[in-house]
Formats: sequence, C-alpha cells, structure tokens
Amino acid sequence: MSAGNDRPLIAITTGDPAGIGPEIIVAAWSDPRVHGICRPVVVGYSEYLRRAAALRRSNVQIETCDDPQKARPSPNVIFCVAPGEDRAPPVQVGRIDPRAGQAAFEAILLAAELALAKKVDGLVTAPINKEALHAAGHQYPGHTELLADLCQRQQVAMVLYLGPGAPLRGTAGLAIAHATLHIPMREVIHQLTAEAVFTKIRLIDQLMRCIKGSEPRIGVCALNPHAGEGGLFGREESLVITPAIKRATDEGIRVEGPVPADAIMVQARDGRFDGLVAMYHDQGHIALKLLGMHRAVNITAGLPIIRTSVAHGTAFDIAGLGRADPSSLIEAIRVAAMLSKNRPSFAA
Repeated sequence: MSAGNDRPLIAITTGDPAGIGPEIIVAAWSDPRVHGICRPVVVGYSEYLRRAAALRRSNVQIETCDDPQKARPSPNVIFCVAPGEDRAPPVQVGRIDPRAGQAAFEAILLAAELALAKKVDGLVTAPINKEALHAAGHQYPGHTELLADLCQRQQVAMVLYLGPGAPLRGTAGLAIAHATLHIPMREVIHQLTAEAVFTKIRLIDQLMRCIKGSEPRIGVCALNPHAGEGGLFGREESLVITPAIKRATDEGIRVEGPVPADAIMVQARDGRFDGLVAMYHDQGHIALKLLGMHRAVNITAGLPIIRTSVAHGTAFDIAGLGRADPSSLIEAIRVAAMLSKNRPSFAA
C-alpha cells in the first residue's frame, strides 16, 4: 500500500476499558508499521485513551472528531470517534464492571455502524470481557455472535489466523475456523452437525482464497481420539464430519479429513494445509496459540464487513501496569488492511 490517502481507513474499538485495550492501542500507535499500511482511527471514549497514554508515559495527543473520514491520524495524534457526548463512565482497571461492559458495547455498535455504512474500510476490535458485557445487559457470548447479530448474518465463523513465518512453513500462513464456538463442552456433540461443519469449510475456503490468492488446501479435524478408530471411540466422524467433507468436495473445495487433531496440527504447521476446521473452541485455539500467541489474529468470516481482533483477552491481571504487549493488535491491524484490498472477494 502507498503512503497516501488510498491507505484503508481502519476503525479500532477500545474494548473493555477496565482491561488492556486502551493501553495496547496507545502502545501500537507509535509503531511506524501501523501508519504505513492504514489510516487508523479509534472508536470509543477518549478519556480511556488519555488514561492509557499517561500510564504508558506517551506524548501522543488525543483528538476527538465526529467523522472518521475527516481524521488525520499520525504517530503523534490519535483521532477518536466517541459514542454520544463522549462522557466516559468512571471505571477502575482490572475489575469487572457493567459500566465497562456498556462502554465496550457502545464502541462496538458505533464501529459496526460505520463499517456497514462504508465510512471505514475495516474494523479491529480490542478485547472485551464477556462477564462485564453480560452484566451490562448484553447477552452475547462474544464479539463474533454480537457482530453477526448487528450485521444480520447467521452463517459466520470465528477464525484464528497466524500469518506466514516461523514456525509455519506454508506461504499463506494458517487459519483455523471452529464448527462450534462459545458453548460448554457438554453441548458440543449436540450442536455439531454436518451443516455446521460444511459451512465452516466453505467460509475458511473463501477466506484463505482471499489471503492466498489461489486455491487453498483445507483440512478438517476429527472430534474423537484417533478419528474415532473406526467407531470404537465415537461415530461423529462417519455420521457428521465425513458427509460435510463430501459435500464440500462435490462443490469443488480442496479438502481432506477427518484427520486426528494431534496429527493434523503438525501437518498444518509443516505446510500441508492453509486452513483447518476445528470441531470446538479449544481444539483450534490451543494449537494455534502455541504456534504463535502474540502474532495470532481473530478474524470473523462471513460478515459483510471486515473485522479482525487480537487473539487474547482483557488481561485484568496486568491491566494498569503499563506492560501489555501490543503485537497481536498490530498484526490485527495489518491483516484488516490487507483484507480491505480484497473486499469484493472477502466481505460482500
């Protein structure tokens, strides 16, 4: 991307202000890579950014504006679009607070409206606390489900993405979609259907075609140990997962599986697959975060807007200490900017 105004306009939400969201935004802002690839603008209450700047002993200036397209951000100036009258409720860092959950919700709502109206080219979200969000009266399991509701989309996928580079050997990086997501483990088997697996295969294929620029190789994880061992350890592989893979293959998607999860992750690391479909949250999250915790990015596939996020939480245990690592946020901004170049094939 060039250094002119053709750089995409990327909105970054502040996340839960009791967590590290505002802090990592301030920390990332001075990184020249951010301004080289996009024009960032923050959505949320400006006071939380000022507090974070003081914490990080940053000289960055915080300016408010009512139109992100009028913002002229630089490494020295953060432009902030605030909900309503920019009156930030007082929130203590490191504690669950319904006021913090509400502030996070208002930032997401405004940022989604801006993205849907095409006033920004992409959306990057800082982490929220689900308990605080629920305490504020918003009964969503997380960003993925909230944004799907705001965008009126039912078929979406939470994808963890790790860009190319060691220890990955593939040229396009590795993306993992999840057939089931924020539900108790006891519910996974009940919600794991052939339709759910097929939908995630199709979404991860579309995403990786956008990122790779050519046909990706998709692998599908088994649910049970040893892929069920011919039915000895479970029949979900034959009854649910294999029919979904056959349907995807019949549609021309290059997909293999089901492969035992311990084996498929090694194969993906070594470059055999560009994208994977995991059967449940931790099956995908643990493996990918072990490969690159601080470079990992969360992408929501299936939305009409571009949305990426950090791959970590609010980190209440270190909030307010001034040592939160902004690496995942910087990478999320990079991926959002990259996806914005291919908007017709990704967010339609």
